[in-house]
Amino acid sequence: MASPGKKAFPLRLDPALFAALERAAAADFRSVNAEIEVLLRDALTRRGVKLAPAEPARRGRPSKDDSND
Repeated sequence: MASPGKKAFPLRLDPALFAALERAAAADFRSVNAEIEVLLRDALTRRGVKLAPAEPARRGRPSKDDSND
């Protein structure tokens, strides 16, 4: 399931490439999806493509101010 605000799409990869992504993601304590995002952002930055900074993931319990009471 995609996170809110994220675009989901199917991606077909060579099994060897996916295995390498899994190893790289595990070494960085990331999911494969997060690793792909990091690699794509790095590659685009090297090519001179400007991107808006990624919003950090919200972690932990929501504060009382975030509740919809």
